[in-house]
Amino acid sequence: MKVLALDNLQQVGIDVFIKEGVEVDVKGKMTPDELAAVINSYDGVVVRGATKATAASFENASRVKVIGRAGSGTDNIDKVAATKKGVVVMNTPGGNTVTTGEHAVAMMMALARQIPQATASMKAGKWEKNRFMGAELTDKVLGVVGLGAIGKVVADRGLGLKMTVIAFDPYVSKEDAGRLSVEMVTLDELYRRSDFITFHTPLTPETKGMVNAGTMAKMKNGVCIINCARGALVNEADLLAALESKKVKGAALDVFATEPPPADLPLLSHPNVILTPHLGASTTEAQEKVAVLIAEQICDFLKKGTIRNSVNFPSVAGELLPTLKPFLLLGERLGAFLGQLLNAPVKELKVEYHGEVGKLATAPVTISVLKGLLQYQTEEVNLVNARMVAEERGIKVSEAKAPKSDPYASLLRVIAVTEKGELSVSGTVFAGAPKVVQIDAFLIEADLAGGILMLQNQDVPGVVGRVGTFLGEKGINIAGLQLGRKEVGGTAVSLINVDNAVPENVLAQLRKLPNITAANYLTF
Repeated sequence: MKVLALDNLQQVGIDVFIKEGVEVDVKGKMTPDELAAVINSYDGVVVRGATKATAASFENASRVKVIGRAGSGTDNIDKVAATKKGVVVMNTPGGNTVTTGEHAVAMMMALARQIPQATASMKAGKWEKNRFMGAELTDKVLGVVGLGAIGKVVADRGLGLKMTVIAFDPYVSKEDAGRLSVEMVTLDELYRRSDFITFHTPLTPETKGMVNAGTMAKMKNGVCIINCARGALVNEADLLAALESKKVKGAALDVFATEPPPADLPLLSHPNVILTPHLGASTTEAQEKVAVLIAEQICDFLKKGTIRNSVNFPSVAGELLPTLKPFLLLGERLGAFLGQLLNAPVKELKVEYHGEVGKLATAPVTISVLKGLLQYQTEEVNLVNARMVAEERGIKVSEAKAPKSDPYASLLRVIAVTEKGELSVSGTVFAGAPKVVQIDAFLIEADLAGGILMLQNQDVPGVVGRVGTFLGEKGINIAGLQLGRKEVGGTAVSLINVDNAVPENVLAQLRKLPNITAANYLTF
């Protein structure tokens, strides 16, 4: 196993790879084309913020399995391109939480007391004591937009400064916020009440440019704005206009729409703006922590298959993997079962979890089902890109859970919907091995392994014997045979485990035997 560590990753991270017996090449910043030229020499890549892994970097990637960001933001990695190539993208979201939160608080305090401006004045030989009148933070209202891990650090420090802290986050419950003594409010109310507003949200289509002329018009006159999250959250031209009109008293910016920002960006020279060059995570402690974390995550993935902090694939804790692994295999083989039978495009895939399996992390199992299903439609599907491929093909995917699965401890049912109707298959895990237990309404048990000859026939005497004789004449050995029917004399289903492949010409002859209505050969 070999890893490429870029952007001068801290030595403590390099030491983790060495300790784990993973060969590591250490380089500085690379251009996308430079990375593309060498990426196939490595199983994993580590970047910080300097190297940009673009679509071009992944275009011909075939060996690399994982790319990790030593930090939380993954804007410098083309996640769509990585996913299409089956590359897991990891980050270390908790590694710089405290450091980034503390930086936002430091920026707020410096803004309130005009410390950078006063420092510049002193260095210019001046003593302008009356010019730099500050404001106390005690009893002021701090509005926190985004109460994730970093937002919670800022809220906690704000409370420690005796500020009134209010927050907006649609994904945080009032109970969770209540444990922090933070009042959850609407975004408009936060804008209306806050003296200081700090942003800690990811950059999404919904949050891009959320600080604009319209939203700042809702804010208090003389509000102070702090952004240590993502530069594109702020419309920089609108912020400049609000500063000029005194609607916004001051702004503290650690991030910018373009980094580094152009030298002639007006905000850089505005007297009421304080600036840092994206230093939110720039402490020795944070950089060492994220270097160690990403190295450990990549080693665990390459050596054990453990996925943690992936932004494009469900994370699976190492201690849960042994329990989940049989169901991952079951899911993939049930998907493959359907994929080999269907002869019409799938419009919808329903995955039902019954019993104990529903208590596990089911998202990876659903993805395994998709991989099994789609591998018969495209050669480029894998566990990482299966959901994306399904979306591209317009397949709606849903999950459902039920507490009971009698008579089995766990049951997985997969239902494929096409324009021709529905086809379902159910399975369970027995002694660690996957088994099919039901096909549509037919109750039938068989091992999901090797080759299976699936027949549909009229339930009349002589069919099984005739099929057995026919297969023997063709040199095909039967390893196991299971039958299922709904009623005497109706339609029956046979699953025959065979030791030899059943070629298409033999299937064609089988279909011509009396009372045989369908014959398919499935492989697992």
